[in-house]
Amino acid sequence: MTDKTRRTVVFGAGGAGLAAVLTACASYGSPVDEAVVDAAGEPPAEESAAAPKKKKPKALADTADIPSGGGKIFEGQKVVVTQPVEGEFRAFTATCTHAGCTVASISNGTINCPCHGSKFKIEDGSVAEGPAAEPLAEKKINVSGGKIRLA
Repeated sequence: MTDKTRRTVVFGAGGAGLAAVLTACASYGSPVDEAVVDAAGEPPAEESAAAPKKKKPKALADTADIPSGGGKIFEGQKVVVTQPVEGEFRAFTATCTHAGCTVASISNGTINCPCHGSKFKIEDGSVAEGPAAEPLAEKKINVSGGKIRLA
């Protein structure tokens, strides 16, 4: 075998080894086909077959932050949360259906828009006083553990 041929064989073998290492590194963090088990034949707790836990969305507020018979506006999320009666929470878009302004206050059982005076009922978002003709769109929320979250 000549020097040139030996070098080609050595470099070829080294290249194949490098390719194997890079392939192994590329799959780091990816799911594997074979299950990983401990000495007892059980999957480790963090590798169990259970579905991954969903992170709960950040809470908008504590239930105690929403006054009974009133509500609170969350401008950043464009949401208004109301508590028409003790323990019953509702959520609506904070965007007025008349001209797209953000509602600004809640008083006397209504959600109030400062732009043209539209008022919406805290119970269901329906129009209490125009010029708005359409109700506020309802938003889905989850109330659990004293926290209110968008669904």
